[in-house]
Amino acid sequence: MEYQSPMYEMVVRQFDEAAERLRLDPNLSGRLRHPKRSLVVTLPVRMDDGRVEVFTGYRVQHDTTLGPSKGGIRYHPDVHLGEITALAMLMSWKCALMGLPFGGAKGGVRCDSKTLSRAENQRLTRRYTSEILLMIGPEVDIPAPDVATNEQTMAWMMDTYSMQKGYAVPGIVTGKPIAIGGTLGRREATGMGVAHVALQTAARHGLRPSGMRVAIQGFGNVGGTAAKYLAREGCRVIAVSNSREGIHNERGLAIETLLRHAEQEGTFKGYPEGDAITNAELLELPCEALIPAAIENQVTERNAPRLRCRLIVEGANGPTTIEADRILEDRGIRVIPDILANSGGVVVSYFEWVQDLQYYFWTEEEIVGRLKTLLSRAFEGVWTMSSEEKVTLRMAALMKGVRRIAEAMRVRGLYP
Repeated sequence: MEYQSPMYEMVVRQFDEAAERLRLDPNLSGRLRHPKRSLVVTLPVRMDDGRVEVFTGYRVQHDTTLGPSKGGIRYHPDVHLGEITALAMLMSWKCALMGLPFGGAKGGVRCDSKTLSRAENQRLTRRYTSEILLMIGPEVDIPAPDVATNEQTMAWMMDTYSMQKGYAVPGIVTGKPIAIGGTLGRREATGMGVAHVALQTAARHGLRPSGMRVAIQGFGNVGGTAAKYLAREGCRVIAVSNSREGIHNERGLAIETLLRHAEQEGTFKGYPEGDAITNAELLELPCEALIPAAIENQVTERNAPRLRCRLIVEGANGPTTIEADRILEDRGIRVIPDILANSGGVVVSYFEWVQDLQYYFWTEEEIVGRLKTLLSRAFEGVWTMSSEEKVTLRMAALMKGVRRIAEAMRVRGLYP
């Protein structure tokens, strides 16, 4: 299969183990190992200098048993069909675990958006949207932002789709600006959820927020927001990093000040209250909680034996390999899996979609309260299953998500 890749194989191996533990009907597991629908498109885009450059885009829908598919759009030079397919599968388990009426999807364009002008990014986004129109819709498949895409990207996607329909369709995407149907609380939802789950897990281990040392790889929207909320709760965020650099202060970083500095200067350089550190060094710092919130495959069999944390809270998708998982389990390091830890984004995306369909919007207090309720309920369910089945939290989360989809497939039956 063209979507075979190391990440896809890792996600399928995780699924196979969950299916075996659930004693899943082979007919169901055979279906869920593969995506329902995949689309590869070429995107000719006129650049600012007049030449035409051709990009490759993808949209994969893994499953639609529970409802329309849902998943982000990423712009990155390393985007490929295998990665997108794996991420779509993870979205299926995540939505099912959280009790949302969605299946999993993912999309992306192979490009370096940082090298493109605003006008080029807009033309790329509009062309990509027009090429995947046959697969998306408020009741079919709802995109959202992911790596290197944002509210503006979603606004362009919504406008492109709406122009084809002849009227505004806010429910076509989530994560868009509030002015065109976005929701309060969406921008910070994933990072806030990571912080909430981290604190719940810490409490189960007898750790108090006050003085709890936290290291965060990835200081973008997810990692930066998680750092801010954890610091407000009294945690000591001792290190953060982005794709280029990191900064470390054992006494704790002043996160709000550091966020302003990084936004204004575009770098940690010049910030006086910390020492430079690499991403690799950050992962191995002694701390209570390590939050990998950047990209996949950061905790591997090579560095897992050297980690000195008590908890790993996965802010990114797929940051820990299967081989690393086994090492961490043997070492007694608890891993809170991505499909639970970073699910705040898709939960509030669901809230946005519901509000768009109803044309009725909630207060931020209502959104945050409902988010925490769903996260706490999912956490308790995963923790209980982990204890009862004597499996890791990752396996418990996968088992709960897979079981919900499999049961729905069984009840619906096979067509024709």
